[in-house]
Amino acid sequence: MKNFVYWNPTRIVFGAGSIAQLKRLVPAGVKILLLYGGGSIFKNGVHAQVLEALQGWQLIEFGGIEPNPTYETLMQAVEIIRKENIDFLLAVGGGSVLDGTKFIAAAVPYGEVDPWDILANGARVSAAIPFGSVLTLPATGSEMNSGAVISRKSTQEKRNFSSPFTFPLFSILDPTSTFSLPAKQVRNGIVDTFVHVVEQYLTFPQATPLQDRQAEAILLTLVEQAEAILAEPKEYDAMATFMWSATQALNGVIGCGLVQDWATHTIGHELTAFYGLDHAETLAVIYPALLRHKHESKREKLLQYGERIFGINQGSQVERVEAAIAATEQFFHKIGMPTTLGDYQINPQQAAERIAERMKARNNKIGEHDDILPEDVHQIVLDAG
Repeated sequence: MKNFVYWNPTRIVFGAGSIAQLKRLVPAGVKILLLYGGGSIFKNGVHAQVLEALQGWQLIEFGGIEPNPTYETLMQAVEIIRKENIDFLLAVGGGSVLDGTKFIAAAVPYGEVDPWDILANGARVSAAIPFGSVLTLPATGSEMNSGAVISRKSTQEKRNFSSPFTFPLFSILDPTSTFSLPAKQVRNGIVDTFVHVVEQYLTFPQATPLQDRQAEAILLTLVEQAEAILAEPKEYDAMATFMWSATQALNGVIGCGLVQDWATHTIGHELTAFYGLDHAETLAVIYPALLRHKHESKREKLLQYGERIFGINQGSQVERVEAAIAATEQFFHKIGMPTTLGDYQINPQQAAERIAERMKARNNKIGEHDDILPEDVHQIVLDAG
């Protein structure tokens, strides 16, 4: 196990009716910018609950943050904050709204230099406007971590950053706010959560049995509950379990002391940047192809994963490894998630060339061993066709 420091300052307020707690969580006297996405918070009643809880605060609203939040839109919010002297941000929505809010919070005090530098060049964030969140879509874990992924339309890029200054002060998780979600968004959230876990877990043995079991607990929960969650999205306990699973998948706990992967995310971001696929859709396309490409270096963990998650314990090691990968694909299919580029009418050869070229230009070496090179990426994307 590697040395590590774990620190997470985000307060989680969980349960039905918890949006009312905003009145004690938001600092008194601040001027708030309320940020949200496409307007679903008006239909599900969350917007009304937020306004009721925040009576007495000065509040300005900013909507329209995209499912893949764009730099162009977020910079409009930055200008409003500077003009209106906003003190506090409140993100109400899913992971995209939270990610966008993190970037906005960091960009405002960044100064006159282009804040894209934070994303493109890893420029250090030394301050951020304080913010909290009301989560309405379980998926990304952004409600309890400091990371964000932002797109730029003008250059077809999708880049990420994190900073100790961009943890939410608090996040409210009310499972009832998810009851009106479309099935596609719930499906995406399940896949997103699942792949967040395996990108940390499914690497190579690292003498981390506790972290392995913590990760496996989340994976087993998703495999056992996914179909029920989709079949009855208004069943409180099932949705509460899913919501908490998504948070636990990426709040840092299961990754403590581990060498992690994240190659699927890196490749998937480029599919979104070039072709506009939802984030979870890219993960389901790339992950099985990546596992097959790296099955030798991942063999021991693939065998463990196959046995502990899907009960695969018969056959040769080669057969069991392939069975574990096939079971992963079957899990995605069972919840309605496509797993090939062809399902989205994307030309695999074109995609492979575009993404590999970008990896080469950035000198990317990805994966837990930093041994997935541009030529490997080219083959993985081809194999995902």
